[in-house]
Amino acid sequence: MTGRADSSASPPEKTVQRSKSFSLKAQVREVCATCQKTVYPMERVVADKHIFHLACFCCKHCNAKLSLGSYAALHGEFYCKPHFQQLFKSKGNYDEGFGRRQHKELWVAKSTESGTKTA
Repeated sequence: MTGRADSSASPPEKTVQRSKSFSLKAQVREVCATCQKTVYPMERVVADKHIFHLACFCCKHCNAKLSLGSYAALHGEFYCKPHFQQLFKSKGNYDEGFGRRQHKELWVAKSTESGTKTA
């Protein structure tokens, strides 16, 4: 009986270990950066360390669907290449074209702050 009990005890331990390791992997839940819903492997796109559904990976300007070869990213926002170029060309720099303060304005603000502190 002891030989029989040993052989029957071994397989359940192995299957329990397998199910535990499987369940740990199944508990990892990836969330879409756009809609905050669960992303399953078949519909998963990773761009600049952000995870998206295929349908949610769209241009911020025109909402056209993007692919990994047809996007440009700036400050965590994704654009189709034509609109990225258009927005850059409209102001001639990345910051102002995309609705941010220019770096030179930030430098002027810092220099006036440091000037008032020393005066």
